[in-house]
Amino acid sequence: MGTLVEEIFSRRAGRTVRAGEIVLLDVDYMMSHDNTTPLAIKAFREIGKPIKDPGKIVIHFDHAYPAPNLLAAENQQKIVRFIRAEGIPHFYKRGVCHQVMIEEGFVRPGGVVIGADSHTVTYGALGCFSTGLGSSEIGAAWVTGKTWFKVPETIFIRLEGEARPGVFSKDVMLHLAGMLGMDGATYKSLEFGGSYIARLPMHERIVFANMSVELGAKCGLIAPDEVTEAYLMQETKALPPFERVESTHPRYEKVVEIDVSKLEPLVACHPDVDQVKPLREVEGLPIDQVYIGTCTNARYEDLAMAASILKGRQVHRFTRVLVTPASQTVYEKALANGLIEVFLQAGCTVNAPGCGACIGRHGGILAPGERAFTTMNRNFIGRMGSPEAEIYLGSPAAAAATAIEGKIADPRKYMD
Repeated sequence: MGTLVEEIFSRRAGRTVRAGEIVLLDVDYMMSHDNTTPLAIKAFREIGKPIKDPGKIVIHFDHAYPAPNLLAAENQQKIVRFIRAEGIPHFYKRGVCHQVMIEEGFVRPGGVVIGADSHTVTYGALGCFSTGLGSSEIGAAWVTGKTWFKVPETIFIRLEGEARPGVFSKDVMLHLAGMLGMDGATYKSLEFGGSYIARLPMHERIVFANMSVELGAKCGLIAPDEVTEAYLMQETKALPPFERVESTHPRYEKVVEIDVSKLEPLVACHPDVDQVKPLREVEGLPIDQVYIGTCTNARYEDLAMAASILKGRQVHRFTRVLVTPASQTVYEKALANGLIEVFLQAGCTVNAPGCGACIGRHGGILAPGERAFTTMNRNFIGRMGSPEAEIYLGSPAAAAATAIEGKIADPRKYMD
């Protein structure tokens, strides 16, 4: 009996564990990408012992792929040599690591997955404990197949009500960020539930897990249900049976209640995720670049929403609009259903699947004094290039409306 994270850890440990305990757990998979694998390799070589199970290692090229400069190319060359030498079977160049991890079936309810990337927390949307660790810890886990955790306390986020038109999970999560602040859940497990969550499709649930780390959380979890199982069966390579795990008689550190029916479209303003304002308060602010992408909001449904607003319209002549699908699978579906054509006809630039402009290393770097509106999960100073640029965060619908007007715009005026 316990919170969702306590239940998952107890099953994996083979005994009852509670918040505050230190546990050593076997992990299902250890993920890294082109930006973090070189440091993991360095740590692994310093340890000087063999990999315990190469089949548990998953490596992706996504952060700077295809390589935009010589340094990135040389790093990727080193990684490929390592993969070949160590016989690592799971190597992908299909898009954002977190989306591909889910699509390829590495994420399962009740699982334990670690990754050398802070947004590894994304998999919690499917009831899998997942968290980001340092690259050196990943290198050590390659050797042991295990890692240690302090079982986190849990904050339960109860979301009730029905969202108004034009309000999405991104807006709800930004509202929560504004409430709790960027350190409001440091080393906590955020457990999301309530009638609003129960009705949400998976692409909307993923936003909550993905952005839980922006509040300092160790993980963000949603109990698996029929929606989870249907998504796993239809959209991933994961095979049943799927474990059902839920909190039973939990003791939460705190319960936060939000009535989503009272919310309106929101924006996280420069320079922090918790600087949240109603969109109407910044409406009309000129925007140089719109970016629709990232591990937060670049799934097919996100692109479909943006395309529904852009269809038959043109982006503003002085605003660059970049669209980066989360994965090749998403790209293929968007292409088959005419979304890519809509984006191109509207004047957008459609990039190869991957992280794209998100970390300021690939396709879409901001110049000093420029301002971007994006569907990203963080807007730190210098995140997309110049430290003198500004980044604003919002939903794919708000991004599409902003692309049309060249200034922050309310998406509701473009929605049927």
